[in-house]
Amino acid sequence: MARVVVLSGAGLSAQSGISTFRDSDGLWENYDLSVVCDASSMVRNKNITIEFYDKRREDISDKKANHAHKMLAQIKKKYPNDIALITQNVDDLFEKAGLSDDELIHLHGYLPQIRCQNKSCEKIYNIKYDKLNTINKGFCELCDTQLRPNIIFFGEQAPMYENLHNELSNCEMFIVIGTSGNVIGVNNTAAYVKNSILNNLEASNAIEDELFSKVIYDKATNAIDEICDDIEEFISAKE
Repeated sequence: MARVVVLSGAGLSAQSGISTFRDSDGLWENYDLSVVCDASSMVRNKNITIEFYDKRREDISDKKANHAHKMLAQIKKKYPNDIALITQNVDDLFEKAGLSDDELIHLHGYLPQIRCQNKSCEKIYNIKYDKLNTINKGFCELCDTQLRPNIIFFGEQAPMYENLHNELSNCEMFIVIGTSGNVIGVNNTAAYVKNSILNNLEASNAIEDELFSKVIYDKATNAIDEICDDIEEFISAKE
């Protein structure tokens, strides 16, 4: 397990122009989340759900990794065994910053991928920014089962949370960037980890910032150099 765990959320990608479901404009405004983001969406509202994620996939196609993505990717490359990068985001901005699949944990899935819904198959297709129906008219090439976005809908189990819990149970430095704490609680971890950093744009009702040893209310792109310096200092002191 890594000694440093970095958990990032929508606030990190927002600086690259990717809107979040809490935003009141753009793509999210035109869809009812209970219709397109629920565990039953592919059964009850298949066509509009596929349409929504096709548009989300198209929306991220021209978005670029920002300074924070690049700095975190760089320090992960430098200390691959000491740092666990875990993101709630389904975009590919960390990948655009140079990270591969085995260097990053996507807790809620990965938008450029679609997968077979057949539990005995579950083949994954990386379609990048194409429409879901690009692959065999929307059906798995192996078993002819309907394909779906490879993301976690509300109400579904998130298998990668086991990885998150494993990493958190052994971490010695905990860093939270761009997340409200409403989906994943961070207070308990911050309370028992001696070295912890919170970087959000503003305070959140779900996060007790006094539990963190350092709090930076600023854009991630402004705070990231200081955060990476702290990570490097921590790892060097442990060697």
